[in-house]
Amino acid sequence: MTTSTAASQNSPFIRQLAANGAYITAARIQARIRRNPPNKMKKLTRPGFSPSCLDKRIRDKALDSLRRYLDGKTGLSEIELLKLWKGLFFCMWQSDKPRTQQQLAVELAALVDILPLDTALDFLDAFWTTMAREWVGIDRLRMDKFLFLVRQYLHSSFRLFGRQRWQNTAALERYLDILRETPLNPTDPKVPNGLRLHVLDIYIDELDKVDEAREGDLPLEQVLAPLRELGEKSVTKAIRVRVKETMEEDERLKDWNNPKTAEEEVQDEDEEWGGIDE
Repeated sequence: MTTSTAASQNSPFIRQLAANGAYITAARIQARIRRNPPNKMKKLTRPGFSPSCLDKRIRDKALDSLRRYLDGKTGLSEIELLKLWKGLFFCMWQSDKPRTQQQLAVELAALVDILPLDTALDFLDAFWTTMAREWVGIDRLRMDKFLFLVRQYLHSSFRLFGRQRWQNTAALERYLDILRETPLNPTDPKVPNGLRLHVLDIYIDELDKVDEAREGDLPLEQVLAPLRELGEKSVTKAIRVRVKETMEEDERLKDWNNPKTAEEEVQDEDEEWGGIDE
């Protein structure tokens, strides 16, 4: 173990994340807030908690510590990752002001880039599991920042494979299985429909951003398979209808690997412009 890794593991922030992750859920936070007026609000965690997630300067320093801890990290267990993600969820929960929230979401999504591929997939699995578990406890005032966080993580996961030109088909299929198992699971009642619908709504958008160049490397049918399976097997009519609309009406899917040339786009614009009627 290197000195930097040992120091990171001994970081109060890392220990705090583990403690938070073992202790509190979003639903319990809401319940505690309802029972206590703001001016009498007690600490939401066990005695000795230091709310570092509430101060941006301290949180930035803590995230640097977390990056050093995770950089190249292997061998993290499922329990360790779930505890870590409970703490990260709480940090996102407590972040305020839109710009701060967006910056934190982008920084958390960038953690995927510093992990070895196998660990990154385990990390993503823990992320989706945490989102599914906590989703129903997110109040409307906090929902926007978690919608943005999910968008950032879907993008970073696609980018992970796009940088490899989609060549690692085994790892890609493993990630698609993670999506099938949790956010796009068609039958599991523990997965909220709100999370399913949000992932469905942003799926093509984030794929489009990552594969903007349309170089023909993306295995489109393989990547779309979880959506098709959701539409075929979902027990909820609204989900099936939304999948059908997405797959049939999104124009980007019709010519994904055969994009129009610049001349064709100009020609289409000329045809659409009918001139000025006299």
